[in-house]
Amino acid sequence: MNYKVLIIDGGARQCLPLIKNFHKMGCEVTALCGSKMDVGYYYKFTDRKVLVEFDYHDGELSYIPIMKEVSTGRYDIVIPMVDFFATILSKHKEELSQYATIYVNDWDVYSRAIDKLQTMTMCMENHIPCPKTALVTSVDDFDDSSWEYPIVIKPRTGYGAKGFNLVYNHDELVEHFKLTETKFGPSLIQEYIPQNDKQYQVELLMDKDGECKAFVLMDKVRWYPLTGGSSTLNITLHDEDIRNVCIKLMRYADWKGYASLDVIRDPRDGVAKIMEINPRMNGTAKICFAAGVDLCKLILQDAFGNTVDDQNEYKDNVRLRYFHMDMLWFLKSKERFKVKPSWFSNKNTVDEIFEWCDLRPAFFYTLASFSKLLHDKKNREI
Repeated sequence: MNYKVLIIDGGARQCLPLIKNFHKMGCEVTALCGSKMDVGYYYKFTDRKVLVEFDYHDGELSYIPIMKEVSTGRYDIVIPMVDFFATILSKHKEELSQYATIYVNDWDVYSRAIDKLQTMTMCMENHIPCPKTALVTSVDDFDDSSWEYPIVIKPRTGYGAKGFNLVYNHDELVEHFKLTETKFGPSLIQEYIPQNDKQYQVELLMDKDGECKAFVLMDKVRWYPLTGGSSTLNITLHDEDIRNVCIKLMRYADWKGYASLDVIRDPRDGVAKIMEINPRMNGTAKICFAAGVDLCKLILQDAFGNTVDDQNEYKDNVRLRYFHMDMLWFLKSKERFKVKPSWFSNKNTVDEIFEWCDLRPAFFYTLASFSKLLHDKKNREI
């Protein structure tokens, strides 16, 4: 296949398995980068890199260099890596589509999926297990008389536990809801599910007919921050009940293409409940390739072919480690020497960034992570 692929952006760790596997398929892969520190900038499998200036606080300003590059007509397909760029591409999909295939959902579908309140509404209306969520847009409309504290306050959009807060009484709820809205935008109120049972990540791909053509389930063994955040070690497994509820939700959402979902098992009733949809390529996408699912092939078939291969079969017990964050887990967790599998074990393990065939992405990611970690820590605190 000699498709010309544009990856936006080269700073996301999930771009690495996409760049590598598209390149190996014979595609010309270009990474649109906002910095020479981006993991995709010096990666040996990146055929071209284009350095532009992004404003990560203003989607419309960042759209300008994207439009300039896509409108060259050089590319067959454009694939976003993170929420920020997926949102830009979805909002401007009609305009950009005259130059290339934009691999995101239309805005009406995408905007529902990225909004946790709308996702929870879809779940509750269609009897799909999820946390109890207040269907209100203002804290002034919330009646907590039938709720038990602690209660969760979090932004309706976002990732990595940014803005996540537990409140223990009504006064704290009102205060933190308003603070979260001020800092992160529209927020939601949700029951707290104790995080002492299993958490899961799902990677899937739905074709244009609403059929699931790839499904990979993984157990989130460790995550950071410890109170709830991005997974640092994942292990593939199978669970038919989780598979069924995830596919059911994505069909109700009219979803097409790739997505990732977060699921948690509630220790109070043993039910696995959907937490959110991540409507773009996820940081854990690399585990799909390691488990035997070729996402790149499926994406190109979905974008340009009439049929998409069925790749629902995958290997169990494949591990994906995010070592940079797993190190922080080790430093903070009291379970560092008790956890199973052992923190020191690398059996059947691939790392999200580190590869012996090219050490540069890990090196530059480490340098960039120091400043980003301080920024993210400040963002999580209100």
